[in-house]
Amino acid sequence: MAKRIIIDPITRIEGHLRIDCDIKDGKVAKAWSSGQMWRGIEVILQGRDPRDAWLITQRICGVCTTVHALTSVRAVENALNLEIPLNAQYIRNMIIAAHGVHDHMVHFYHLSALDWVDIVSALSADPKAASKLAQSLSPWKNNGVEEFKAVKAKLKKFVDSGQLGIFTNGYWGHPAMKLPPEVNLIAAAHYLEAFDFQRIANQIVSILGSKTPHIQNLAVGGVANAIDPDSPNALNMEKLAHIKTLMDKLEDFVTNVYLVDLAVVGAMYAHWLPYGAGVTNYLSVPDFPTDTKGTNFGMPGGYIPNGDVGQFKAINSFDDKFFEDNVKESIKHSWYDGDWTRHPYKGETKPKYSDFDEKGKYSWVKSPTFAGEPAQVGPLANVLGMFAAGHKPTVKYATIALEKIGAIAGAKLGVDILHSTLGRHAARCVRTLVLLEELKKNYNALIANVAKGDLEVFNQPVFPKGEISGFGFHEAPRGTLSHWTVIENGKIKNYQCVVPSTWNAGPRNQDDKPGPYEASLVGNPIADPDKPLEVLRTIHSFDPCLACAIHLHDNTKTNIVNVNPSCK
Repeated sequence: MAKRIIIDPITRIEGHLRIDCDIKDGKVAKAWSSGQMWRGIEVILQGRDPRDAWLITQRICGVCTTVHALTSVRAVENALNLEIPLNAQYIRNMIIAAHGVHDHMVHFYHLSALDWVDIVSALSADPKAASKLAQSLSPWKNNGVEEFKAVKAKLKKFVDSGQLGIFTNGYWGHPAMKLPPEVNLIAAAHYLEAFDFQRIANQIVSILGSKTPHIQNLAVGGVANAIDPDSPNALNMEKLAHIKTLMDKLEDFVTNVYLVDLAVVGAMYAHWLPYGAGVTNYLSVPDFPTDTKGTNFGMPGGYIPNGDVGQFKAINSFDDKFFEDNVKESIKHSWYDGDWTRHPYKGETKPKYSDFDEKGKYSWVKSPTFAGEPAQVGPLANVLGMFAAGHKPTVKYATIALEKIGAIAGAKLGVDILHSTLGRHAARCVRTLVLLEELKKNYNALIANVAKGDLEVFNQPVFPKGEISGFGFHEAPRGTLSHWTVIENGKIKNYQCVVPSTWNAGPRNQDDKPGPYEASLVGNPIADPDKPLEVLRTIHSFDPCLACAIHLHDNTKTNIVNVNPSCK
């Protein structure tokens, strides 16, 4: 007989997610993914000026801010068939590249590493042995004995105080934790260092976007960054030179720390490679446009059915009909009024809550499909799509990552191992390295274009009478993000966001096929149903952002919390 376990809420994610699992014979037999908040941004946007949508949609989430802002302006620009100046494309590209690097580092170290790394075990490590091992794997400058001694002392201080602080409530000593103490110490040291380097990535976003997390420089038609190489009040050569130093620091950390740590975890948990594949229809979109019309891209995207990279079909432009025609959403198992499957242009956001019913409605998240099937999105889908397209940087870094993992594990590994929980982590690291290349490429392109005398950053939008519609997409850190808008007489008539965590966290669809979270959990081993670490490992590998998939709502309009500004 199956045992039901409920994890509510899943922590170390953005938003509120509940996972129900039936455990039988030490494995997950069935799973249900339930988003526990309602997203009402679409309702707020109705009747508003389309030029304001990006400012509002980036408030969907406190993490995925720039991605919604960018996708929103792209949707309106698509409806207007508006071209974007090259400088604006390059600046936008640099922002999303830096944001992606920041996001991926935060995910690996601060949101998911503690599923694999036993912090308490690090207290028994020998710093000298840890340093010797770390230096054998990487030339990173902070892998010395003294650095590891300092980290061990810091961890001991936490434990001796009885307050583990940021490391509270981990499943320390869990039988599924397999890393030796020295590796746990190395990982703990790099966990702490990663705070500094994700901040460096965010500095680039701040310089170009005016602030972060909610950037202020976008506009329908381009960006608001004035460019003047000689003015201290504009984007000048001094600021661009500073960005170059920040990029170099990021590249050093990602190449010599993140990539190496990923390889060590992947190799030492090689027995986990068979788990967590789930849905193997993969959807990604092209990004980093290199022209004014959005027809040439630095990173390709497309659709892979049934995990067969040989069947990859490219998505080629911001106007691509293959993408536009094949996205639909179902509310059969979602807490909305009705039971329909519709294209986003005709989507509705009418909440109708009922109790959790695993055979009926059980989530605020809708169920997207591509060509009628559930699809997994995210770095894995993106990397597999780029690999299938023969994208040279992706092929290079995927090969490097697989060789590093294989060298430590003592085995030759192919791309097929990426269809897994650990594969999602490996793909995210590969994508981070590709993003760094795109960051440098767009940096150089911007400088070269400005050197030619081109300082244009904005084309004025003009809204026609009558009804127009458009969609914008972006390959965000968590996967394919799209916004869909219908505009009538210069005002928003309908607006729908189909976000990465909607694709992945969605409940069963109109045909009762499970979504990617649900499918990926089936077959996962569970050593201790009372401490379901293995469930967290697989769910965290998607980097859930439920605030994007759903949003908070209270029909009674009761006061939820007061913040007293006079408090010291």
